[in-house]
Amino acid sequence: MNIALEKREKLQALINEAINQAVAGGDLSLAEVPDFTLEAPKDPNHGDFATNIALVAAKAARKPPRDVAAALVKYIPVGGFIEKVEIAGPGFINFFLSHEWLADILRSIEARREDYGSSDYGQGEKVLLEFVSANPVGPLNVVNARAAAVGDTLARLMRACGYTVGTEFYVNDAGNQADVFANSLVARCHQQVDPEYPFPEEGYPGEYVTDLAKRLLQEKPDFLDWPREEQLAFCKRWGTDQMVEWQAADLRTYGVEFDVWFRERDLHAAGELEKVIEYFREKGYLYEEEGALWFRSTDFGDDKDRVLIKSDGAYTYVTADIAYHWDKLKRGYTKLIDILGPDHHGYIGRMKAAIQALGYGADTLEVLILQYVALLRDGQQVKMSKRAGEFITMQDLLDEVGTDAARYFFLMRSPESHLDFDLNLAVEQSSENPVYYVQYAHARICSILRQAEDMGVVVPSASEADLSLLTSDFEINLIKKLGELPEEIILATTQREPHRIARYALDLASIFHSFYTHCHVLGEDAPLRDARLVLVKCVQIVLKRSLSLLGISAPEQM
Repeated sequence: MNIALEKREKLQALINEAINQAVAGGDLSLAEVPDFTLEAPKDPNHGDFATNIALVAAKAARKPPRDVAAALVKYIPVGGFIEKVEIAGPGFINFFLSHEWLADILRSIEARREDYGSSDYGQGEKVLLEFVSANPVGPLNVVNARAAAVGDTLARLMRACGYTVGTEFYVNDAGNQADVFANSLVARCHQQVDPEYPFPEEGYPGEYVTDLAKRLLQEKPDFLDWPREEQLAFCKRWGTDQMVEWQAADLRTYGVEFDVWFRERDLHAAGELEKVIEYFREKGYLYEEEGALWFRSTDFGDDKDRVLIKSDGAYTYVTADIAYHWDKLKRGYTKLIDILGPDHHGYIGRMKAAIQALGYGADTLEVLILQYVALLRDGQQVKMSKRAGEFITMQDLLDEVGTDAARYFFLMRSPESHLDFDLNLAVEQSSENPVYYVQYAHARICSILRQAEDMGVVVPSASEADLSLLTSDFEINLIKKLGELPEEIILATTQREPHRIARYALDLASIFHSFYTHCHVLGEDAPLRDARLVLVKCVQIVLKRSLSLLGISAPEQM
């Protein structure tokens, strides 16, 4: 049960009932109820919830907002979970709830524990999240690491909201980059016996290609005697397979595992690209021009038509992308979410056009664009260049700062915001480091609970403790913050903003540290001690839950 949302729904119902009674009693004249907000004010002096109903209804009611508010307040009963109702400012109605609703929050947390904040909001809708999908031509980099953190966290959040979520990595092992990689690997193999063997101008010069070449020659000693076409075909398959294994292993250390690694080459082998062409041809969506076959994507809102088969008879990558998304839809997913890099803005229009041409709504596909990452060390940007063969891999980053810090720092900012990743700060063990600060709050609570155990004090259940004793601002603010998590999970999910949970965890840790400074938990007053132990135990549950949603550990000692 989501206590905060439950109380919001009850208040919403009371406001609607008050409107009906005010109209029936002649206090107001309203033909229809306008949309209004009911939110928790930023200033706690303005109550636990506030509504703007009087302001938005004033014009239709032909009365000043404060008069409308007075007419409504007359019919809102005080008592039960409502302690007080006030009219504030130009006509806001502020609701002050009784202490009992705060106690309900703690009881709910205790009852649901690691499931606290989960809901059936998504009602089981089948969603497929595709993210990272890096070309299988090299190790993952820091941009891929950001995509992995965002995608994996969004999947965790959506599952917490009751969606049926699949995660997928699309392996582009049939495109031009795979051909370039195969050429690079073949050249490195030959250079093991002939250092002067030419290396492709556009090839991948990283040392990892040389390492792969040495391994290949150990497994296939006669490789250099094969016909060149056989060498290239083998390297394209074997080499990309090796890179996929490498990428998957790095992601596992990062706490990310995909349900499916989907191979583009399987689409080609199954004739799925030909099926797309045949379907579009039957629908009349194709035309020929300058020897190429074009898709009339502008008929579906794209900014220009797209080539599906080039004049040389080769398929474009657009055709494979369409076939891949059609495959997703044929598997029963009703919502497709792709998380892509900042150079993919042009991808959105053509794929939404294709989705519509396939007979689905444009909003079936949602594309999230991640912005660039800049690594900073000692205030200076760290240079990264994949083509030069000198770049910081995801594993390099994890070796330096650790999985927890990496994930938290990638999740601190909105996905569409450029991210400056401070390597020095990420390893600092101080309150300046946000992930350390949050984890330390959890470890501090574990220490308190160990001290209580050493004293022979048993933490009571929420139903056993006298929670009415939790009356200080530090305690009340902490409980209210605990009550926000369920709604934060829904907002982070629906708005595709996983950074909300990172910010929530940091805010909760800050409020807890303030509480700890001002409130002696293991004091001599046993009833108050017990109530505060219930509170800190609930904070521990919610901190661990929040960190788990981010894919970050909750250490018991630091």
